[in-house]
Amino acid sequence: MHKLALGITGALALALIGTSAHATETINFGVQPATMPIYIARAAGLLDPIEKKHDVKIVFRKFSYGAPENQALAAGELQIASAGMGPAIVAAARLPAKLLAITILEQTAIIVPSDSSVSSVADLKGKRIAFPGKGSQQYPLLVKALADAGLTLDDVELFKTKGSDVPTLLANKSVDAGITWDPHVSNALAAGHSKVLIKAEKILPIKQGNYIGNGVYAREDFIASKPELIEDIMVAIVKSIDLILSDQEKAIDMWSDQIGFSKDVIRFALTERISVYNRDIVPEASTLEAYTKFLKDAEILKPEDNPKFDDSFAKKAMSAK
Repeated sequence: MHKLALGITGALALALIGTSAHATETINFGVQPATMPIYIARAAGLLDPIEKKHDVKIVFRKFSYGAPENQALAAGELQIASAGMGPAIVAAARLPAKLLAITILEQTAIIVPSDSSVSSVADLKGKRIAFPGKGSQQYPLLVKALADAGLTLDDVELFKTKGSDVPTLLANKSVDAGITWDPHVSNALAAGHSKVLIKAEKILPIKQGNYIGNGVYAREDFIASKPELIEDIMVAIVKSIDLILSDQEKAIDMWSDQIGFSKDVIRFALTERISVYNRDIVPEASTLEAYTKFLKDAEILKPEDNPKFDDSFAKKAMSAK
């Protein structure tokens, strides 16, 4: 009996060891509450066969903005992430990470109250402008927009605030203008109290005539160990963008379910081209060189910062059937 019990115990231990050895691996994917294509991939069921094929579970870890997302990536708590291009490029320059794709274009705009007499950037002279701080990518865009209109920072009054608070400040007429990113831009437009003064595409058009808004990037050790998984995720992202472009209303429904945004807000983002989608998600060297120079000139990147990227996965994804 004692030998039988030992035999059963041993068999159970071996079974548990075998189960542990083949346990499904969790892939932590950093996301933010924005109209990212990866949410469409989840809602459309495009990630399900990928998880089954690679015996992984892709878990979305949500962050309100890029800095804590990058901290989690640096600590190894994330393997892959989607964030605004500013944080994405900073991560690719300073962390053991590479940029893999540019998944959303535009996403930033200067907005003013809908009844404002301001009709051009030049009209902002002497006005109070809300902005999300000097470390944000919106700050150098604002500086460039002013410079292009013959103005300097001395010609305006800057008011530092959270990007999410810009619509409220405009609605209350606490500021004359504000620069922020989506979904906050579209929130303000959908509410009816604000209008677009100028979009990022008119300030720094560096990819397909647009500004670059969002990127997907991953840890280098993850890229090296899971190249086929990375490729399949990129294919899912391209297919998601195809769905966004071919069936906008279906995409709006999916995003609303996934991130809890009003359908009207998401619809504004698409119809007003605040967030722009193109299946060409390749991070071209020329685009990144222009953007890196832009961030270095703004002192967001240091002179020695050189973002790393791998365009091979995006190229393969675009040609996949």
